[in-house]
Amino acid sequence: MTVPPGRRERKKAATRQKIADAALRLFLEQGYDAVGIRDVAAEADVAVTTLFSHFASKEALVFEQDEDFEQRLARAVSDRAPDEQLVPALRREVHALVRHCTADGAAPIWRMIDVTPALRAYEGSMRLRHADALARAVAADLDLPPTSTACRAVARFAVDAYSLAREAPDPQAAVDEVFEMITAAWDAARPS
Repeated sequence: MTVPPGRRERKKAATRQKIADAALRLFLEQGYDAVGIRDVAAEADVAVTTLFSHFASKEALVFEQDEDFEQRLARAVSDRAPDEQLVPALRREVHALVRHCTADGAAPIWRMIDVTPALRAYEGSMRLRHADALARAVAADLDLPPTSTACRAVARFAVDAYSLAREAPDPQAAVDEVFEMITAAWDAARPS
């Protein structure tokens, strides 16, 4: 049974969301580079220190669900049913993430990311961090060292499937296409 969050946690989450919403609104209206941290804090009606207690950087404001996505990928491995194989569980989660990131309204955000070098760089480092976290989850699940090449490779391919799919004309078909390759590679290289 999940314990509902307390009042303090709900208030923190609401403040975080208010900041993220204000930032995104300003970035889309005025352009990412034209908006400063102080502008976001003023729009959200919070102190700059409050903003930084929720977000480590200006780039993090755009990727406000970063930690959630990373945790979802790891949980796809650790929380799957005992009889469910690893790669189908990852495919299911990547499909869900792609649906989220290609939903109505997401296109302007991705256009902004694609034309902003700082955001592209942040997204690249975020993908590497997600792949590292996923590789650790896969290795732990298989009782392997976290440096296992097979675990690191399947994690990188799964995270890159998400990135490739969001840019494809048919994102869900792209996920399936990439995961056919991941399945073949995993079946050939999977540690015993």
